[in-house]
Amino acid sequence: MEIRAYDEKYVLSAQRILGDMMDFAVYAYQLNADRFFEMFLVSPIARQFENGNPVYVAGMTGCELAKEVIRQSGMTFPEISEEMYTDKSPEYWSGWALAYYQWYTAKSFSKIHRAVSMQELLLLYPALHEADLMKFVEIMNKRLQQFYPDTNLKRIRTFAGLSQNELAILSGIPLRQIQLFEQRQRDINKTQAINLLRLGKALGCHSEDLLEL
Repeated sequence: MEIRAYDEKYVLSAQRILGDMMDFAVYAYQLNADRFFEMFLVSPIARQFENGNPVYVAGMTGCELAKEVIRQSGMTFPEISEEMYTDKSPEYWSGWALAYYQWYTAKSFSKIHRAVSMQELLLLYPALHEADLMKFVEIMNKRLQQFYPDTNLKRIRTFAGLSQNELAILSGIPLRQIQLFEQRQRDINKTQAINLLRLGKALGCHSEDLLEL
């Protein structure tokens, strides 16, 4: 079971816009990549982008998006004409690849950024900018799993104060299946929707909160 916020037909547009946003912010406004991306994260724009709001994933240019992030941050910069270059920078690639990864995994930009900063993304550019995007996804998955060692199921169950056995009783899901989910030996994303619904109800959370990378 995979839940993504918007249709795949918008993904390439979203990638280009986020890539151009990063490139324009860094090269036109001379902003540090991490500093600017943190401005993006604290603005309402990041959540709207994650949700696939067509205004942001298809209706604006990357330059316009960068200017909107800056405007909403409350910072004042001189007006700069919009100009993008044919040769794509490492910063462009970082935004382009990140937009795909966010869509593919349905993780928030904030959660991804806590585990892998923009500077760390830029370090991946030499080895991955010509590679298949799924190689980037694979590497990012490993980075996030290292940063967040517990599965969402285990984290939420622990927060709820339930043992695995208690969760099994409340949800009707076999104890062994819960153990395999938490050990990442069985992919919770591929379980039946009814299982996610039962676990979510028992834990008091949304079913999608239990999904993993």
